[in-house]
Amino acid sequence: MVHTKVKELVNYLNSFESCSIAVSGGVDSMLLAFIATRFSTTRVKVVHAHSPAVPQQALVRIQEHASQYDWDLLIINANEFNDPNYIDNPVNRCYFCKSNLYENIRKVSKGIIFSGTNLDDLDDFRPGLKAAKEKMVRHPYVEAGIDKEMIYTLAKHYELTKLSCLPAQPCLSSRVETGIKITPSDLYLINRVEESTRYMYPNLDNVRCRITHQGAYLELDEIPENNLLAKLSHNAAVICSENGKIFSGVRPYSKGSAFIHGASH
Repeated sequence: MVHTKVKELVNYLNSFESCSIAVSGGVDSMLLAFIATRFSTTRVKVVHAHSPAVPQQALVRIQEHASQYDWDLLIINANEFNDPNYIDNPVNRCYFCKSNLYENIRKVSKGIIFSGTNLDDLDDFRPGLKAAKEKMVRHPYVEAGIDKEMIYTLAKHYELTKLSCLPAQPCLSSRVETGIKITPSDLYLINRVEESTRYMYPNLDNVRCRITHQGAYLELDEIPENNLLAKLSHNAAVICSENGKIFSGVRPYSKGSAFIHGASH
């Protein structure tokens, strides 16, 4: 199955003379860059949009892989923070983010633009897919019938250790509840809370710091026992206090809990 899927994916990639791959730092787009640069005949430019919404760790990860696998890497500014529609954080904020991203990639590349969207993403609430369609962005994983499980299988197959164990990496802005303006300072807070939590409570698939209208919450796959829970809560509360936010507690992880449908800007 692995070889069949890779063959289908590479055959699709080979139908284009050149391409740019929008790489966020997550396993999906980085695996696509690895396969495209290693196995396809298309000329590949790997493009990463560095932003306050992307953790610094993602940039470091991309640079390490680019160096190791000789990627043609270009780092740009997607300029989403110059878009008031993005800052206002409506429920379709991702549409404005991706629109800015693809517009700015188009400025530096004449080839087709590829994303790391996979089959599972099509069943999720993803306003960015509308932007991709408008900007004529293609999704090679979808064309080859590859889902998230297969992506992790392929990462393990090619011994991409740092990618095969990487949890889902949505942008930091996805943690901010609909209608609360996106600010770099809040995104910095979110990243600090999440990274320190992972250090204290490793091996969780999902750790989210949510900025809500009721304060900041820490969401975890598993709620730990009292001693660790108290330490995690204290740590998050200190970081929030330093950034002028109220910490409202630890609660179970809920996918997409920051999105409020029907909310105004």
